[in-house]
Amino acid sequence: MAQSNLQQELRKKQPFASPEQEAILNILRTSDVFHNQFGRLFREYGLTPSQYNVLRILRGEGKPMPSLEIADRMVQVVPAITGLLDRLQAQDFVKRNRCTEDRRVVYIEITPKALKLLKEIDEPDLCLHRKLIGHLSSDELTELSRLLEKARTSLVSVDQN
Repeated sequence: MAQSNLQQELRKKQPFASPEQEAILNILRTSDVFHNQFGRLFREYGLTPSQYNVLRILRGEGKPMPSLEIADRMVQVVPAITGLLDRLQAQDFVKRNRCTEDRRVVYIEITPKALKLLKEIDEPDLCLHRKLIGHLSSDELTELSRLLEKARTSLVSVDQN
């Protein structure tokens, strides 16, 4: 039986134990490649992917948000949202405001400096998306998203049992 592309990439001598294992390793390998490319782009602007994600969330919301809600919306889970926000505040990209009704809640607001930086990143970010996955057709991209969402949905039901 011929080796799969992933099997060759990983220089794996034996076949994968299952199609599920091969698919997940393909997802992880692809994610790593993409993550490295985006990490390199954001580093050019003095940001990490997680910092960029926070700023993107705040810009999209258009108003200050509770820090825990930002954490819930992150693409990748960040265990230390407070430290991440500390670093963004030190760069003057966000401001913190404590809620007057509930002192435990901290609202995070994006600054004009961060909005200006995001505007600079928008075009290179879009170009990188196209470079990495633009060779797929619109139908293929739709199907890929559908399959990945279906895979994640099954995980949610497994976690609830």
